[in-house]
Amino acid sequence: MSVAPESSADPTTPRAPEERAGPRGFVRTPSEGDGVLRWAGERWVAGDRPLGPVATAQDAEALRPLRGLRVEWPGESPVPLAPVPDLAAAGVPLFAAGTPAWAREADPGLAALLAEWDGPRSAEGPSGIRSVTDLRREEHSIRLRRHGLRARRTPGASPAEPPTVSVVMSCMRPHHLPGALAQIARQRHVRAEVVLGLHGVPGGRDHPDVRRAAEGFALPLTVLEAGEDRPFGELLHQAAGRASGQYITKWDDDDWYGPEHLADLLLAKEHSGADLVGVAPEFFYLEPLRATTRRTDYTSEVWSDYIAGATILMERAKYQESGGFAPLTAGVDADLLKRIHAAGGRIYRTHGLGFMIRRSLAADHTWQLPLTHFLRVAANQWRGFRPSMIMEPGSGTGQGALVSEVSRT
Repeated sequence: MSVAPESSADPTTPRAPEERAGPRGFVRTPSEGDGVLRWAGERWVAGDRPLGPVATAQDAEALRPLRGLRVEWPGESPVPLAPVPDLAAAGVPLFAAGTPAWAREADPGLAALLAEWDGPRSAEGPSGIRSVTDLRREEHSIRLRRHGLRARRTPGASPAEPPTVSVVMSCMRPHHLPGALAQIARQRHVRAEVVLGLHGVPGGRDHPDVRRAAEGFALPLTVLEAGEDRPFGELLHQAAGRASGQYITKWDDDDWYGPEHLADLLLAKEHSGADLVGVAPEFFYLEPLRATTRRTDYTSEVWSDYIAGATILMERAKYQESGGFAPLTAGVDADLLKRIHAAGGRIYRTHGLGFMIRRSLAADHTWQLPLTHFLRVAANQWRGFRPSMIMEPGSGTGQGALVSEVSRT
């Protein structure tokens, strides 16, 4: 993965007057306090903005400066609910002290989410850790986005089964494989397969770490072998050629991914209509320093020509049309992004809270940057392994052991 300045020519799409509210344009740091979402007799009013039968993208944009919206329910008589999950789909941080029975029955998932956050009190970080107010707010926003976007689907538009995603991964360090495959195995709302390229691994499939990882892996797994003299990009492209899923995504064996990483990418693809989606590179674990950093200069939920290369996702047909990964030894991700962008393809960057990049010494990576670079660009620094709560550290299969291992400080 390589980091480059964002292009000033990033594509933008004007908002149609009736475009349904979505996450695009989410503001990480609010400039105003909380507002109120209330039923005003015939319609919902957000702050001083009357809403129509559905909330539009323009409605969401007008509410972006607010820290959150406190929902004031009209009582025990049902009213039209659609604008509320629409604002949730947009990631507007909604909260409520209580929800009437009719609303809980109509959307129990939304009612539960509204009770999980109550503005600044829920945003306070643990003692001894720098303020994470904006981070707690964004985590709540992401959970709302997921719920609202899924609730919006109609039965005719939603597939009978989750989409199929082919995870393409190259590995030179087989000791990372058990953890990497365990993280793929716990992905939700998706049917995944893995196409693994072993790059200069002694013994190939018979390497003890490879065998141990494969034996406990329940998803479809295809393994390719190549010598270390084979260009990295060539092996990745060969692996992608063995994929059978509707979508292809790239996965790095030494990074960490939350259990809804793939599902979030698919939601971003669905609501944006982009040709390629990925996440913002925000969280980094600096292994030699036993420290976590976060950079916030890359905004999320935007059109961009840059995303974290270890999170690229696109339709398999589009990948084939683009020519795929070039036979390069480095800069493979950046090359693909550049060609997609130059050909007029649209690239969308969603949130980066479900992804953490591992950095060892510069010599261990194709992305050659010293550890001091990550300290210099960090907006936050913490001791130990401190991922976002969206990563669900310690839960599920596989990642809990990894987190326990790296978080010893």
